[in-house]
Amino acid sequence: MHLHRYEKIWLAFGIGSLLVFLAVLGVSAFAYGQQPPSHMATVDPQNLSNEAPFNEPGLRQINDTTYQATIIAMAFAYVPNKIEVPVGSTVRFQVTSSDVVHSFTIPGTNVNFMVTPGHVNMAEHTFTEPGTYLVLCNEYCGTGHHYMQMTIEVK
Repeated sequence: MHLHRYEKIWLAFGIGSLLVFLAVLGVSAFAYGQQPPSHMATVDPQNLSNEAPFNEPGLRQINDTTYQATIIAMAFAYVPNKIEVPVGSTVRFQVTSSDVVHSFTIPGTNVNFMVTPGHVNMAEHTFTEPGTYLVLCNEYCGTGHHYMQMTIEVK
């Protein structure tokens, strides 16, 4: 088999580009410690009332601008169903489900994740604009799924 000189050049360029890409990926993954998030906290979904912090769901202030929101998703509801935070505050959401798979989605933000029974799912968002933010469930969880929502008041 005979390859033309230009084919050899493009083949070398393609292989070289692939090697550079893999080298950059490898350096960033191993040398700089970049890796996918791994929140592997688990809870017993049948016994949430006895497991901290889900035994007291709600909003807890960590410092002047940071809050921890502990939320339980259950059939057609979130507990609590409303939280209030000041403008400019960062909320760390910590969510689990007591029954089936749900989702926790705040439209217009980067918060969107599945909530599975037995796993503690986490996300963080800084609310820079005042208003009422609606939290929705995007995973069908039964006949009352369309009623499953909560609100976040940012004042």
